[in-house]
Amino acid sequence: MTVTPTMTPKGTERGVWLDDSSEREDLTAFSERAQRLDQAAVVRLRSRPDGMVVAWVATGFDVLASRVVGGRVRPADLCAGVDALRSGLARMDRDGYVDPGYGMDSAWRGALPPDTGFVHLDDVPARAMLDLADRGLSLAREHSSAHGPPASLLDQEVVAVDSNGEAAGIQMRSVFALTAMGFLPQGQAAGEFAPESVNPDEVVRVRATPTWLRVDARFGTVYQRRGDAAALLG
Repeated sequence: MTVTPTMTPKGTERGVWLDDSSEREDLTAFSERAQRLDQAAVVRLRSRPDGMVVAWVATGFDVLASRVVGGRVRPADLCAGVDALRSGLARMDRDGYVDPGYGMDSAWRGALPPDTGFVHLDDVPARAMLDLADRGLSLAREHSSAHGPPASLLDQEVVAVDSNGEAAGIQMRSVFALTAMGFLPQGQAAGEFAPESVNPDEVVRVRATPTWLRVDARFGTVYQRRGDAAALLG
């Protein structure tokens, strides 16, 4: 069946406008991954001064995930249910307009990381992160309950980074979030990752503020709270 795009509703005060179909594909992939982690996920969309839009979601690992797409959003900060957003993306019109559905601002819990102030600590090979994900997945299968991986596994600091006296640890929860959101280039078959399939020069960049650890991968970023992870939930 061929769906003919409709014109953007005149005078609409709420919506997302994406630059082109490739941006729709990126946001759709982000939304699909988010919904796999939580069927009732809420996606937060915020405008940036450079004309881009940042999509945010709570991953369920006490880690936030974000991806940047080209476009604009009105109002400049809105929240949408992931199912409604995916439906709107599937019907994006020729002007790039996406209807995000009913407002879900009251469903978002917790503060977002700052836009600036992150200090670069180190770069970590993407292969190493995928290898950790592979090993972590095996442990999760062995020890998980109906509530998911045990907190002791998620809390493990599996990568230590430092720069000029500033040290931080990447927890397994961030590794799981990176792979679950598809932010690393990865070959995956039968639930297994393939670190050897990734270019050895591929890295993730680790940055930090006193309260947040930020891990930038090729297809998106995850943010791990430094200190009390419960503060993410506000």
